[in-house]
Amino acid sequence: MRRKLVAGNWKMNGSRASLVELDDIAAAAVRLPQVDVGIALPATLIALAAERVPALPIGAEDVHTNDQGAHTGEISASMMRDAGARFTIVGHSERRADQHEHDLQVKQKAEAAHRQGLGVILCVGETLAERDAGRAEQVVTGQVAESLPDGAASDWLSIAYEPVWAIGTGRTPTTANVAAMHGAVRAELRRKIGADAEQMRVLYGGSVTAANAAELLSAGDVDGALVGGASLTAEKFIPIVEAGAAIDRAISG
Repeated sequence: MRRKLVAGNWKMNGSRASLVELDDIAAAAVRLPQVDVGIALPATLIALAAERVPALPIGAEDVHTNDQGAHTGEISASMMRDAGARFTIVGHSERRADQHEHDLQVKQKAEAAHRQGLGVILCVGETLAERDAGRAEQVVTGQVAESLPDGAASDWLSIAYEPVWAIGTGRTPTTANVAAMHGAVRAELRRKIGADAEQMRVLYGGSVTAANAAELLSAGDVDGALVGGASLTAEKFIPIVEAGAAIDRAISG
């Protein structure tokens, strides 16, 4: 059975004072060992967080495609690792939309992160217009195929399916919709990497809350969650981790 992974993404939020939230999250991660937990933070907070809660995996929200060079304002994977990051998100829909990132860039960022020993959560997802046009599965599996890094393997890479229209809106697809899309992603992974696709975690992201976490995490082929707004406070994030742990206990008997 694949272990659940619940990862938070603070996006462009947080300050030094906000890091107090990580204390309870780190304690919950120890208390609930059935679930892997990590928090991706703005680059300004990574070193501080890694020092404050060394047992909790701290991640970056993005990395550059190159290891170093004349790229003013950018941050490389080696710099993120040096600051204390243990994983990174790449290809988040907000970067695909706002920074016009395309699949090749996402692939190159994942490869850059892996070169530096970082774990990777690679995001894919469709817009509402694409879903309404009946192209959701085609779009998402196409992103998987084109964004998947060379040497992709389950011991360092996870895929996060995040329907763009559900992020931060409070709207979520039905459990059946989620299970169907995760199944399609898994099938594409089988086509691309073979048997190891069965071990690769496919997370769901898109307005995950304490209220809907148990239902979403119980859906077929859902191996965890990428959590946005609810990860900003321990009060809202820990119940999502607890939901994942409860499902593991139920399955394990």
